[in-house]
Amino acid sequence: MTATRTDSPSSAVAGAEDLFRTLTGSAPAGVWSAPGRANLIGEHTDYNDGFVLPFAIQHRTAAAARLRTDGRIRVASTFAPDPVEVALADLETLFPAGSRAARGRDAVPEWAAYPLGVAWALRALVPAWVAGTLPGMDLAIASEVPVGAGLSSSAAIEGAAGSALNALWGLDLDAVTLARAGRRAENEAVGAPTGIMDQMASMLGQADAAVFLDCRSLETRSIPLGFAEAGLEVLVIDTGVKHAHSTGGYGERRASCERGAAALGVAALRDVTPADLPRAAELLDPVDFRRVRHVVTEDQRVLDMVAALTADERSRGLPEDVIGDLLVASHASLRDDFEVSIPELDTAVDTALAHGAIGARMTGGGFGGAAIALVDRTLVAAVSEAVRAAFSARGFAEPHLFTVVPSAGPRRDA
Repeated sequence: MTATRTDSPSSAVAGAEDLFRTLTGSAPAGVWSAPGRANLIGEHTDYNDGFVLPFAIQHRTAAAARLRTDGRIRVASTFAPDPVEVALADLETLFPAGSRAARGRDAVPEWAAYPLGVAWALRALVPAWVAGTLPGMDLAIASEVPVGAGLSSSAAIEGAAGSALNALWGLDLDAVTLARAGRRAENEAVGAPTGIMDQMASMLGQADAAVFLDCRSLETRSIPLGFAEAGLEVLVIDTGVKHAHSTGGYGERRASCERGAAALGVAALRDVTPADLPRAAELLDPVDFRRVRHVVTEDQRVLDMVAALTADERSRGLPEDVIGDLLVASHASLRDDFEVSIPELDTAVDTALAHGAIGARMTGGGFGGAAIALVDRTLVAAVSEAVRAAFSARGFAEPHLFTVVPSAGPRRDA
């Protein structure tokens, strides 16, 4: 179900091949890769059954793989010095369903829980007698997706490993099924309470387009962006402040959203409209209300962004003012209502806007990570320099700045 590479390979492919040869002393049967993603708009709406508009990026994670005959799976990564090896039959013990992998997290390093969790989730999709016949595998993983920057390095690992396992095990699963397996691995094997946006964006990405995803139905639509034609670049400002979704405030925010939905008598905040917010303010405590208000208004911003990008007026060019206003409003809501921004992210956004960005906002789950800014191509260098200077003036660590391009999803590279 993955495409074959038609352009030059990513650096991750060579890294995965080299690591595989070091691990096994021989060549892999193949190398598969999947991209990270940037989210144009729609933050913390996915696990509330809402709407999101992410796009896959050119930075990829690769998995070199080959079957083995002893019923064991071994994973190695450039992230860590030591490989991890377990029996396939032991995956059900490592990652018991519904436990959020309390035992599995203790038994294997977190990085290994991603690919091993995907193997566990894929085995669960076939009858037990079939799962028992699946051969073991060696997997070597390398990535060029920045870790902890809100660009979903985790979904890229899941997509690359899932694509390799799907191909070599002959499962013939489609992209949405692999995305579901990736989310299950992240939720239950790793213990990160994320939604399915990242996996769907990675698995369904297309060049020069975003993925408009209904997180309830999993219906998708490709939305042409046209940024390159308009002379625009998406500048990523990686603050260098690492975040981890398996711990801390992410789970607290999700629990707050669930309380809000329960109090309002709906299955998920997707079912709440802006017109319902006055009632929500009466029923909820101030903190839970702010969390709810962010999700409800963010869902509407996603719909407004899709409308702007697909309107008939596109024949006259991108509606840059509308796009910019929506990005800015999204950041303000994440900062003030959802309270997942940090001073570094606020500085990145404010500085980019002050130096000519059309729009800017934090992206990803927050508590660190990156911001994105939509910038005229001629201003990228000036905006980047201004952000570096602002970080220096405030005593922050130097940020990592680079542009991302809406790109294609998983593929077989070798």
